[in-house]
Amino acid sequence: MNIKKQVPNVITLLNLFSGCIALMFAFNKQFEMAFFFVCLGIFLDFFDGFFARLFKVSSPLGLQLDSLADMITSGAVPGLVMFQMMVSHLSPVVEGYLQWFPYVGFIITLGSCYRLANFNIDTRQTDSFIGLPTPANALFILSLPLVLKFTDSIFVIELLTNQWFLLVITLLSAYMLNAEIPLFSLKIKKFNLKENLLQIVFLICSLLLLMFFQYLGIPLLILFYVLLSIINNKLLKK
Repeated sequence: MNIKKQVPNVITLLNLFSGCIALMFAFNKQFEMAFFFVCLGIFLDFFDGFFARLFKVSSPLGLQLDSLADMITSGAVPGLVMFQMMVSHLSPVVEGYLQWFPYVGFIITLGSCYRLANFNIDTRQTDSFIGLPTPANALFILSLPLVLKFTDSIFVIELLTNQWFLLVITLLSAYMLNAEIPLFSLKIKKFNLKENLLQIVFLICSLLLLMFFQYLGIPLLILFYVLLSIINNKLLKK
């Protein structure tokens, strides 16, 4: 057995394992631990591709394993977290007539599945993305219960405990995963300031957002990423 060939696959399976653990914590509404293990899975997801390129052992099997692992870590977990948020903050009126309402949170999982399957056959996404990557979307969704837990803002609390607002977030999430919107890649391939200016600006702004807003900075930086990509697309067309 070629050990080098299996290293990326083992890392991918560890990503899947992290996602499974995150699922269990999400079932028990331990959102901080679920967030931690999803972050760990996303970290491993980055390095499986890195080692595949380093060892020159990229394979169709590795590609399929990667998507299957992401389906749990970045697809099933955020869907479950949204379901749990909707269950926790369902109004008595909705609870009486629409008991199935929280299940719409799994639309995020369906949208993630469609994106991952499409990503495997879309040859346009080798150097950049079209639509929001599932790890970015997962971080966005999993940050919401943590924002709710640690914020003192009445406005933010009212938004994140409103089932209709959560429904809008769910539908917007599924749409952004599969939207035909080019988003720039965060990979820095050459150490050239001019060629990587966009990535550098984004990383600096991301650090500032996280520093000043803590958990609230996570959804803000995802929104900033999309907005910056749209502005960059407009400038490239001119």
